[in-house]
Amino acid sequence: MASHEPYEGAKLARLEVDAAQAMSRYPEPRSALLPLLHLVQSEDGYITPDGIGFCARMLGLSTAEVSAVATFYTQYKRHPNGDYTVGVCTNTLCAIMGGDEIFAELSSHLGIGHDETTADGSITLERVECNAACDYAPVMMVNWEFFDNQTPQSATAVVDALRAGEQVAPTRGAAEVVDFKAMSRVLAGFPDGRADEGVGAGPATLAGRRIARERGWTAPGGASAAPAPDKEA
Repeated sequence: MASHEPYEGAKLARLEVDAAQAMSRYPEPRSALLPLLHLVQSEDGYITPDGIGFCARMLGLSTAEVSAVATFYTQYKRHPNGDYTVGVCTNTLCAIMGGDEIFAELSSHLGIGHDETTADGSITLERVECNAACDYAPVMMVNWEFFDNQTPQSATAVVDALRAGEQVAPTRGAAEVVDFKAMSRVLAGFPDGRADEGVGAGPATLAGRRIARERGWTAPGGASAAPAPDKEA
């Protein structure tokens, strides 16, 4: 069974400093609950009872209030998570384009189902309702980095590379995928300096804007607005 270091000594002191920084961004301390949950998750790899207690003490909340939030959002894990969360979109468009087949292939290949983790602790597999990237369906995410236009074969190659300890690059965004704890710290509001790496919005995302410009289309009241720059590779 996975264990975690107690909330005491150097760990507690470090977390208190980080929590105070996160709380300083909000007029009401309790508004910092979401980033604090990501913070403790970045330490333990999931939301532990000690992590819930820490958030409650820092924010003046009850553990029941913190638990209610932690159990509502699926990005917070209530049991040990793998180093890499592989989320396959199986919502309507991705499912039609092959998302169901990708999930089935990964499940068979890894020997795990939804929200289960491989025995080596490397991969947690999830069905995801929507990865907000329908223009690149079917889409898979690894620790919330995009892997676009996937097939069962390409998705399997990605998880095999991750399990082998190889550097894996998403199709858009950061230059490489970091582990679950490192990504949780970013979501807690502590940048890792990689926000401007890679392609932001690719050609498929910007197709509508390109066509509108070619045909001189503008939104009502938007003719005089300066066009925002596109961030492409």
